[in-house]
Amino acid sequence: MAYSSGFHPHPRISYAGAAPTGSESEAEYVEIGLAQETSPQAVHEMLDESLPPGLDIIDVVPSAGGALHDRLEASHWRIRLPGTSPDAVRSATKQLLAADEVLVERMTKKGLRSFDCRAAIVTLRVAEITASGDECAILEVVLRHGTPSVRPDDVLAGLREVSGLEVGSAALFARLAQGPLNEQAGTVGDPLDPDRDAV
Repeated sequence: MAYSSGFHPHPRISYAGAAPTGSESEAEYVEIGLAQETSPQAVHEMLDESLPPGLDIIDVVPSAGGALHDRLEASHWRIRLPGTSPDAVRSATKQLLAADEVLVERMTKKGLRSFDCRAAIVTLRVAEITASGDECAILEVVLRHGTPSVRPDDVLAGLREVSGLEVGSAALFARLAQGPLNEQAGTVGDPLDPDRDAV
């Protein structure tokens, strides 16, 4: 790994668009500066060896240049809501999507912030309902990245704001993808495609 210059060298490593604490993710990205040219396969093997079980390296590609962070425009999330009525979630979702603006509050590093969670929502739908004895609504949401970043719990706060929907603390968040946003289709692409195309 390459290190920065100066009195206090730091490893040249950057985590782009890290998921919020406590959420599951299948789409986390890291950029690592290397001291010498190394094959992607060798880097893949070294990283896999050093990580604990459950943290899997999916792909390693050489950078074609530019900041990876700039390609991470949106995230696709799945939100599981155990014990929550699917009909109530459907109704709340319609109300949220019909609103021009929905203000929510969250404590950030800069203190309590109020921001519009509706503006970040590209798509929001009830994707699936599981019938395993307990009610469980599953939401699929694509969120546009911004400052401050709107997270899945902010979407739930927005649903509560417009409809009074209470989902409790059992909500489970999983990021399925993050990358460039296709605004028209409401989908998230692969941010590593430009690097693969350059190889």
